[in-house]
Amino acid sequence: MKSGQRGKSTLGVKVTNVSPQGFWLLIADSERFVSFKEFPWFREATIGELTNVILPSTHHLYWPDLDVDLAVDSLDHPERYPLLSKGRPNAAVKEQRAAYRARRRGRRGLAAGR
Repeated sequence: MKSGQRGKSTLGVKVTNVSPQGFWLLIADSERFVSFKEFPWFREATIGELTNVILPSTHHLYWPDLDVDLAVDSLDHPERYPLLSKGRPNAAVKEQRAAYRARRRGRRGLAAGR
């Protein structure tokens, strides 16, 4: 039996090591460290969840088990990609939250009066 010609790896991305501080990703020929401090949603992930990563395009990483999408550039420059949104919730969201809190307060009052 004759094997096909060997070529480039089709994986594109691979987790090479995991430590208590983060993990290393090999993307093409470049290794990058992903710090749990900078990317906290990975901190509680299992090894299987961390290693199940795909590279849908050269600038995009995706962890399907965690439903996490990252730009490759965010690994090199996390300061450009803040973890918290600076946007303000719109009025409808504020009203829904206020109504929810009022209902919860009402339920607590009923439970206390029993």
